[in-house]
Amino acid sequence: MKRFVWGLAAVIVVSMLTGCAEMCRATKESSSPVLDKIISRGELRVGVSGDMPPMNMLADDKIIGMDVDLAAKIAEFMGVRLKLQKIEFAGLLPSLESGSIDMIVSNMTMTPDRNLKAAFIGPYFISGKAFLTKSSRIAQARELHDINSPQFTFVALRDSTSESVIRDGAPKAKLLTAGTQNEAVQMLIDGKADAMIADYPICIVAIIRNPSAGLLSVVTPVTYEPIGIAVPAGDPLLVNWLENVLDGLEQAGYLKELKEKWFVRSAWLQQIK
Repeated sequence: MKRFVWGLAAVIVVSMLTGCAEMCRATKESSSPVLDKIISRGELRVGVSGDMPPMNMLADDKIIGMDVDLAAKIAEFMGVRLKLQKIEFAGLLPSLESGSIDMIVSNMTMTPDRNLKAAFIGPYFISGKAFLTKSSRIAQARELHDINSPQFTFVALRDSTSESVIRDGAPKAKLLTAGTQNEAVQMLIDGKADAMIADYPICIVAIIRNPSAGLLSVVTPVTYEPIGIAVPAGDPLLVNWLENVLDGLEQAGYLKELKEKWFVRSAWLQQIK
C-alpha cells in the first residue's frame, strides 16, 4: 500500500511539473529570460565540478552522482535535453554570471555572499565540513579552536566554504588551496598538508578510494552546509518553478531515494577509480 501511494504521488508530481514546462513553452512573451532561452534552445546547461563524490564525480569519462541525477530530472520536467559542463569549482559562479551555463547543481553551499551574485533554490541536501587527515590529534578535534595553530597546515578547495572555514575559524593555521578536491587529497597524501577540510561525504569517499594511504576517519561535521541550486538573478519564474520542482520531488520521496542510492548503497563505487 505504501509503495502504491508513493507511486501515485510521483505520477501526480511528474504530471504537474511536465504541465508547467508545457505552459512555459507555450508562452511567447514572458518575464523569464533564462527559462525562455532554455526552452527555446531545447537544452539545459548545468555546471558541475565533477570531483565531489558522491554528489558528482567522473566515472568512465562521464559525470555521475546525486547532483547529476537531480539535474537530469529537472531537464526531464522542462522537456529539454541535459548538457553537463565540467568546470573547476572556482569558475562555476563566474560561468553562471557570464551566461555560459543556466544553473549550477554541484554541491554548492548556499551562503549570503554567493546569494549576492546568484539566486539559490533549496536546500536539496544538508552537509557539513569535516577533516581528512593522518594526524590523530586533528582527527580528535571537536572545535575549530582545537586546530587553530601555526603548527598545522590545511588544504581546501579554492573559493569554497571549506577555505572560509579555516580562514575565519582557525586564522593562525597555515592554509593551502587546490583547484580540485582530487588535488587536495593528493596534497594530503604527499605530506604537503596535515589535513584537508571538505564536506563530510567527500572525506569519507576519499578514505574508501585510498585504502593504503593511512587516512584517518573524520569526526562529526563542524559546520552546517545547506546545498542548493544556483541560477542567474533576474528570473523569478525560473526560481519559482524550481522551488515547486524541489518541493514536489521531496513530497514524492524522490530526494530520499537519491540519498539512499548515493549514500546508503555502494554499487556506484565500482564505477570510479
